[in-house]
Amino acid sequence: MSAIVEFETLSQLFDRVTRFYAGQNRTALRYMDRKTKQWTDISWESLHEMVEAMAGYLHSRGVRKGDRVAILAENRPEWAIIDMATHYIGGVNVSLYTSLPASQVTYILKDSGATMFFVSTAIQLRKAEEAFEHCPDLAEVVTMSDMRADHPPYVRGWDAAMAEGKAYWATHKEELATLHEAVTADDLSALIYTSGTTGNPKGVMLTHRNLCSNAMSALNHVPFGPDDHHLSFLPLCHSFERTAGYTAIVAAGAKITYAESIDSVSRNLGDVKPTIMISVPRLFEKMYNLIAKQVEEGSSLKKKIFNWSIAAGKKAAVARNQKGRVGPILKLQQALGHKLVFARLHEKLGGNLRFAVSGGAALPKAIGEFFMAAGVNIIEGYGLTETSPVLTANPYREPRYGTVGQVIPDVTVGIQRIGTGEIIGQLSGQDYPSSLSTEEGEIVAKGPNIMKGYWNNPEATAEAIDADGWYHTGDVGKFVDGYLMITDRIKHMIVSAGGKNIYPGPIEEQFKTDPLIDQVMVIGEGREYLTALVVPAIDYLKAYAREQGIAYANEAELLANEAIKKLYVETFKTYSKTSAAHEKIRDFRFIAEPFTVENGMMTPTLKLKRKVIETEFKSTIEEMYGVFA
Repeated sequence: MSAIVEFETLSQLFDRVTRFYAGQNRTALRYMDRKTKQWTDISWESLHEMVEAMAGYLHSRGVRKGDRVAILAENRPEWAIIDMATHYIGGVNVSLYTSLPASQVTYILKDSGATMFFVSTAIQLRKAEEAFEHCPDLAEVVTMSDMRADHPPYVRGWDAAMAEGKAYWATHKEELATLHEAVTADDLSALIYTSGTTGNPKGVMLTHRNLCSNAMSALNHVPFGPDDHHLSFLPLCHSFERTAGYTAIVAAGAKITYAESIDSVSRNLGDVKPTIMISVPRLFEKMYNLIAKQVEEGSSLKKKIFNWSIAAGKKAAVARNQKGRVGPILKLQQALGHKLVFARLHEKLGGNLRFAVSGGAALPKAIGEFFMAAGVNIIEGYGLTETSPVLTANPYREPRYGTVGQVIPDVTVGIQRIGTGEIIGQLSGQDYPSSLSTEEGEIVAKGPNIMKGYWNNPEATAEAIDADGWYHTGDVGKFVDGYLMITDRIKHMIVSAGGKNIYPGPIEEQFKTDPLIDQVMVIGEGREYLTALVVPAIDYLKAYAREQGIAYANEAELLANEAIKKLYVETFKTYSKTSAAHEKIRDFRFIAEPFTVENGMMTPTLKLKRKVIETEFKSTIEEMYGVFA
């Protein structure tokens, strides 16, 4: 589907969608009111008034075209109000992850030169107060939390700012109402600081053209429509949610409901009943593993019914995708499988879901196929912050799991032979892959969605975008029948002591559907063989211990039990039987604490910080290689 209005800038988008829905009292945003504990709607008319008030406040505080406005907040209506108001007067949005420590908040504020800083909770306000004296450009902090009596003079409350901005707009309306018309497609729209796994984050400069063209291209590939309803819970400061779950949703004329928190998503799905869900693979993996665990603990009859239902669901999905219809017998089988197995899953997803979108990391093929069999098509896409972000996406009707789909319109993706700079194959959106090389290489891209560069970092920009205009993703992949398949990150490649190049991502993916394993990281750089750090699925192990009569005093004692360790030994033996010699996993160690954003072992987009983990567990890793033997 296409956008309901034409637009080249985000300020145009807001203005034109608002006019499109004027007088219809149609809901734009929805949120849980923390005081009344009720879901509350914000109409397009009300949103327009709120954005005008905030635009008035920003302008009264000296924000002009090109100035940076920073936001440190969870997904909530205020985020959208600040963003739309900032763009309306030509400002630049600088959004930060709420999980960042005060030191990184300070770095981003100082590096970006933000003059205004909006924060949500008292926790985030403390970070702002720590940062303020180190950021000479920062003039004011506005908090959405309750004001304290002892706030520094530079802190203002949200309600006071909105009231003041409303009054300012009323007296300066003639000047302010036309500011959005001066914003051009090539003006800077956002600075998105990459989370990074090492070093300071880089500020990715995205223009209005970058974000708007990508949202429109995505809408021509993914069927969002005016009647859709999106539950937003991925961080809006990340380009995936910003483009797919915000800009594209607004452009489609659809409705956004903000989840109460990331921890309440499961409950909110049942309340909100969204038609589309945008998520990272981790959520789908957890759902799958929970179901798989329940089946594993069930009777042999339950397992047979489960496997039969999946087989029937897959056949029905293939028939629908390829022929556009499902035969009567297969339709009956699918309906029975839904009733016996999949109805509960649909209920947990709200019972109204048309499809889901997955991005940010690789979706395991088995999980994509399982959800397809269950009647929930997952559209897996691929991209990076620097590409605004979408480069490819699986088609709704013919997804090919194990790939990240086809190149979207107006984007070109190439495969470059590593080390030579030679493009060995490329596709543009809607191209037919007549004679395309399937050789593996680095994924590179061109298009109106490619970033302007890195803020205050011309050296890094020159490294990322070559003289021919190709942006280098750092990912390795290949085309298969026009679908892009990703191998791994170049920088994640392990070079063994024997000189073998090994990508850990595909190996780790094979264990994501194993009920014994919650998380796994493969080790082996400069080593004779591969090993693994394993975060065990502790709830599954406790259930297994009860069934087998295994006594233990605590989790450490449970993991030390020989019968438990044997389960994992057999799991890695089974994997290694069909693996190349240099990809076999020879040893492993349990890690009791999961890898999380909070403990610094994952990025905010849930990617492993491999160097951090290797440093943290250095002695454990060395032990697997006999250093202390």
